[in-house]
Amino acid sequence: MSGSEISTILTTSVIEHCQNLLNSFKTLTGNDLIDRSPSIEIQANNLFNANFVVVSHGTQPDPIFNYGNQTALDLWEFDWEHFLKLPSRLSAEPMAQVDRDRLLLEAKNNGYIQNYGGVRISRTGKRFWIENATIWNVTDRHGNDRGQAATFSKWSPIVEKITL
Repeated sequence: MSGSEISTILTTSVIEHCQNLLNSFKTLTGNDLIDRSPSIEIQANNLFNANFVVVSHGTQPDPIFNYGNQTALDLWEFDWEHFLKLPSRLSAEPMAQVDRDRLLLEAKNNGYIQNYGGVRISRTGKRFWIENATIWNVTDRHGNDRGQAATFSKWSPIVEKITL
């Protein structure tokens, strides 16, 4: 993605959302996702260009993704505009959605969960296994619920083997 495309994505509201993601993660886990010393604009850029996945969804009854960094967009095979219209449940196969919902509820009740693994599916139907994911609740600086987020750095494609 070019610099001008990134600047189109990293609006003031997205930069603020990145701060919500980073601050909530730090508060709940005690760890930083990225170096927090640069300006908030540089932090947002670094989060967007990180070599690990960061995604988040809002608080709707059927939550819609409201953030995906470039690694996530590449993995799920979406552009920014279309990813932000996707109900997050559609990132998992139908048979995996019950387990996903249970884990999201566990994270909601406990603040976060770690070491989650599961199957996800891209826009074109490619299946992949994610490992060691952390899911956490996202709040704004006033403590208002802004949804949930997930991060992971390990994934592998699932290749179906068909025997004749």
